[in-house]
Amino acid sequence: MSTAYLFPGQGSQSVGMGQTHYEDNDTFASLVDQANDILGFDLKKIMFEGPEEKLKQTEFTQPAIFLHSVALYNTLDATPDMVAGHSLGEFSALVACEAVAFKDALKIVRRRGELMQQAGENNPGTMAAVIGMDDEVVERICKKASETVGKEVITANYNCPGQVVISGDEEAIDKAVELLKEEGCRLAKKLPVSGAFHSSLMQPAYDGLRESLEALDVNTPSCPIYSNFTAEPTTDPHEIRSNVLKQLLNPVRWTQTLQNMHNNGADSFIEVGPGNVLQGLVKRTLNDVEINGYQ
Repeated sequence: MSTAYLFPGQGSQSVGMGQTHYEDNDTFASLVDQANDILGFDLKKIMFEGPEEKLKQTEFTQPAIFLHSVALYNTLDATPDMVAGHSLGEFSALVACEAVAFKDALKIVRRRGELMQQAGENNPGTMAAVIGMDDEVVERICKKASETVGKEVITANYNCPGQVVISGDEEAIDKAVELLKEEGCRLAKKLPVSGAFHSSLMQPAYDGLRESLEALDVNTPSCPIYSNFTAEPTTDPHEIRSNVLKQLLNPVRWTQTLQNMHNNGADSFIEVGPGNVLQGLVKRTLNDVEINGYQ
């Protein structure tokens, strides 16, 4: 039996996240306190007490989810055969497979969150969930909407069969939603997000993060990590560094990642981190696999 460990991304946060673990587990508490020292502000208080509006700000959401995931993982006696993380979760996966040190990854995640929030403010855009439509149809409609409006909208998250998220300029998103509904889509709904993630509107975040990632120490991981950018496994430090940067401007190929993990022998999937979103995506993507989670 091969076991894949999965780590969630933005949207899995909630006020109170990690508080019970902090109170009950010294290993978890130690990493949370260490994170506060590294960051120079009280992330623990934001996680435990909110307010929700502050926790939902990308600059705080990303380090909070990363910290919860990695601290919880460190409490487990885990020996993954492969790892992957959804968007932000890819950084949690990098720490889990020992490719990147916790301290270094935390600083990068904090910077990533700040840059993505700034990019969303300076290059306004949004995202929309699309359910009940084949990937190829969504891609075609996004292309048509982009051509009609003259602004970008792309398929940004391939979450599971029949469930994708599109991202781009708000006018282009509105046009795509209109076209999708005309085509008979079951649901096409804009999301309350702070930017058009995984699209070219994140170019300022890409430019700002490039230097930090180029300087990041990346080791050969203890097991293959599956990249959002390629949906393929790698153990090459240079490729890992390149993939997490390219991820900012390109789709999260989560459906393909899960399918490739399964094809490469994974028959047990364990989600580690706040929420259970990824467990649901595994259920809707793969049959005859074991699914568990630690929240």
